[in-house]
Amino acid sequence: MVFKSIVVAILAAILLALGSALFHMVRGRGASGATVRALTWRIGLSVGLFVLLIMAVAMGWITPHGIQP
Repeated sequence: MVFKSIVVAILAAILLALGSALFHMVRGRGASGATVRALTWRIGLSVGLFVLLIMAVAMGWITPHGIQP
């Protein structure tokens, strides 16, 4: 249950960073460093979540299931 909460929190942070980038892109004047910073955070969080999920499968914390025929 704790692992699921961590994944949901990271997903929420990714959405927050994406919303922040959108806000800075729409409200900003010209090239905004804040937009780039928010998108960099989003990419970093996404890569981190991907690595966390791969690591969790490798350590047996979660077990993937395939399509059942």
